[in-house]
Amino acid sequence: MYFFSIKPSHPDVLALSQLYVFIIALFFTAYSMQCFYSPFVKREFFRYGLPPSVRILTGILQLMGAMGLITGMLIPFIGLMASVGLTLMMVVAFGVRIKIKDGPKESAPSFIFIFLNAYLIKLFYAVF
Repeated sequence: MYFFSIKPSHPDVLALSQLYVFIIALFFTAYSMQCFYSPFVKREFFRYGLPPSVRILTGILQLMGAMGLITGMLIPFIGLMASVGLTLMMVVAFGVRIKIKDGPKESAPSFIFIFLNAYLIKLFYAVF
């Protein structure tokens, strides 16, 4: 069953769901590119006490997750696994923020993306 075959209760529900998936994938694609190229992100990972290899791995996993979300619109199981993986990644990111004693402003993005990705799990599970 394809994500596109959802029987929405309202004509705009499918389009909004697809847009939601696309926007989340876009955010993770952008952040993955920052992991590779941004001096700020490089400094942040150093501040977290993590080696450059973890930064690169994070970028690769986020890019794979973003591609998985898009692919998930045709193969929902892949979207489900990508959204679970990205949710777990954000839980770990939030844990790192807590460990290094970052404030609410710095911790908010990972905390918010936990819930945004959890909603993606619900969307993909509904069509799986």
